[in-house]
Amino acid sequence: MKITMGIIVFFILVFFLWRLHSRRHSLPCPVWLRWMVELDNPFTKTSRAAVIIGQLGLRPGMKILDAGCGPGRLTIPLAENVGPGGQVVAMDIQQGMLERVKKKATVLGLGNIRTLQAGIGEGKLGQDQFDIALLVTVLGEIPDREGALAELFFALKPGGVLSVTEVIFDPHFQGRQTVEGLCERTGFIKKAFFGNRFAYTLHLEKPSR
Repeated sequence: MKITMGIIVFFILVFFLWRLHSRRHSLPCPVWLRWMVELDNPFTKTSRAAVIIGQLGLRPGMKILDAGCGPGRLTIPLAENVGPGGQVVAMDIQQGMLERVKKKATVLGLGNIRTLQAGIGEGKLGQDQFDIALLVTVLGEIPDREGALAELFFALKPGGVLSVTEVIFDPHFQGRQTVEGLCERTGFIKKAFFGNRFAYTLHLEKPSR
């Protein structure tokens, strides 16, 4: 019981310190804390990898972008779901996170993951490339959110889906109205909403031509 309480207190302390620092700087989760973001949040089902992936309607052969992938908590099961005929592009600004993704993929024998070290909005993604793009507790870390969403819109195929997950426990939490407003101004259309105001996943569609 004491050990459990100690872990909870540690998580709360890290959360508040990170949130305080994040008010001054838009910072991604540091590489040394990657072990923490590899774990599913014990306090909410909304951000659990299996829940997010189960809402996507994945099919073998799809091409997926895991934007701001971190250590690959979603990258690995995404790759397993789309199969060898599909592909997952794991994109992150930190090379240390991508090295962790590569290591996991090698251990599991997954050859359908490609890593890309870049910030979202830097123009490193091509046009009409992806069936689905994911932003899981990432949007608030990006200084130029409008530019990032514009690049994701450009990179999705017509009819492609952007999946945005936000959880109140994240230091960079973005409210639903903020996310919807940013995405609609970019050109996305609301498709589906899962969860509640404190922990949710929003699906937005790039209109078909």
